[in-house]
Amino acid sequence: MREELDSSAADCAFCAIVTGGASAHRVLVDEVAVAFLDARPLFPGHVLVVPRRHVVTLTDLPEADVGPFFARVRRVAGAVEHGMGAAGSFVAANNKVSQSVPHFHVHVVPRDRKDGLRGFFWPRTRYASEDEAAEAAARITAALADGNG
Repeated sequence: MREELDSSAADCAFCAIVTGGASAHRVLVDEVAVAFLDARPLFPGHVLVVPRRHVVTLTDLPEADVGPFFARVRRVAGAVEHGMGAAGSFVAANNKVSQSVPHFHVHVVPRDRKDGLRGFFWPRTRYASEDEAAEAAARITAALADGNG
């Protein structure tokens, strides 16, 4: 069954998968989300979970959709771990930077100890001082208070 796309999603590769216009190995399809195998997985069983609604980033996802969407992510994470016999999973999303398809998606990657994946995919650092950390926390707190979060 193919669904119709709105004009904002007409060129979106993930919307094509959601509507049935492009093939993918789907593992979950419902009214909230579609989950399918990543075409270029980190490990076999690497799944992408996308909301049916075309939104580019997490902050574009309507608040009422966040809980239902992440309930699907949670289910997929458990299924990936169980189905792939993995010790755990890595669950992550990019917002704009490093987001290869401009449709919000969450990666669920099966993980095992000593699987070769080292923590996060970027270098970790420390704050230069407690003052620098406090300033960063204050800026984020202010943005939340201003309704920007």
